[in-house]
Amino acid sequence: MEPQVLIEGLHFGEGPRWRDGQLWFSDMHGDRVLRATAGGNLMPVVEVPAWPSGLGWLPGGDLLVVAMRDQAILRFDGKGLSLHADLSALADFYCNDMVVDAQGRAYVGNFGFDLAAGADPKATALLAAEPDGSVRVVAEDLQFPNGMVITPDEKTLIVAETFGAQLTAFAIEPNGDLTRRRPWATLPQGAVPDGICLDEAGGIWVASPTTNECLRVLEGGAVSHRYGCDRGAFACMLGGDLLYMLTAQSSQPETCRAGTTGQIVTCPAPYRAAGRP
Repeated sequence: MEPQVLIEGLHFGEGPRWRDGQLWFSDMHGDRVLRATAGGNLMPVVEVPAWPSGLGWLPGGDLLVVAMRDQAILRFDGKGLSLHADLSALADFYCNDMVVDAQGRAYVGNFGFDLAAGADPKATALLAAEPDGSVRVVAEDLQFPNGMVITPDEKTLIVAETFGAQLTAFAIEPNGDLTRRRPWATLPQGAVPDGICLDEAGGIWVASPTTNECLRVLEGGAVSHRYGCDRGAFACMLGGDLLYMLTAQSSQPETCRAGTTGQIVTCPAPYRAAGRP
């Protein structure tokens, strides 16, 4: 089935989240967070000049936003932005995606190296920011930790290792530490995971920019569904009966900021969302 275009004219969509019947997301290189109705009507949320990426919410309802270039998590209370957590002492390069648990603990990945400049890939750490803003390393030696999901029982975190072309699972301890690391799935030849989301039947939807598609991957690596796109798929989210896919013709910052090839396209989803985000 051909994906249906819902929204056009974005610089580069990232970090989609479904909340209260609307799709929230970052237009990273447009320096803004937006939300959209199921019909595609856009509403501004907040301007974030340091490249917004991953989104999540604290238990009280305040929005958390990863400010990539500042290596920080910002907090939006509906009126203004404030610093929630400074990640710069522990992040090796720009921060990217994030998942927030039921307690308000934010798990955040980072590039590990200067991707846009063509630097050699380097393993890096996954960080956890507590609700009080304190930050610590909870996992190391990850190959570009990117999209993440937390299972409905809040006991397992699964992270997309983009440059490892795999999904990796961790047990979540009561204090938020990550233990018992194990491989969850290796992606098919040529595909790499960027943004991911989890469905109620235990499948993980994976946006793969290298193969211009979103795949539904089962634990162990079997693929049950594939939706092709006409450009790179960088993030995805389930909302209602639809899979929302955020696509663009390029991920290069200068190209994205100069153009508006970013789209949000939809396809019917066989299962609804589960877990977090």
